[in-house]
Amino acid sequence: MIILLAAVIVILLLVLNGYRNMRNVKSLPEEEFKKDLRRVQLIDLREKEKYEHGHIMGARNIPMMNFSMKMNSLRKDQPIYLYDHNGRLSIRAAKMLKKKGYSDIYMLKNGISKWTGKIKSKSK
Repeated sequence: MIILLAAVIVILLLVLNGYRNMRNVKSLPEEEFKKDLRRVQLIDLREKEKYEHGHIMGARNIPMMNFSMKMNSLRKDQPIYLYDHNGRLSIRAAKMLKKKGYSDIYMLKNGISKWTGKIKSKSK
């Protein structure tokens, strides 16, 4: 009985933590995400190699590993659109941005792994 109660508490804490993290960022489906790409700061949070392999046109690469050092280069007066492979890094980055006073933060729902739009890649 104690194990069951502990499992329920852990699940509730995980759900609550996920909900709190999602307050930092609005998750947009692909069609809505595509609408304003020319008027936003589009940030790819994946590592450089993944970015070069293929990224959304107009995206700037700021790998999550360097994000805390480089996020101050983002403007607070323009929306920030984040994406990564599946969305997990975007939630973390949004939380960091929110703590620094950024407010207009969006992420690509399900990340670039489900993206059907155009992709730009560097040919080697």
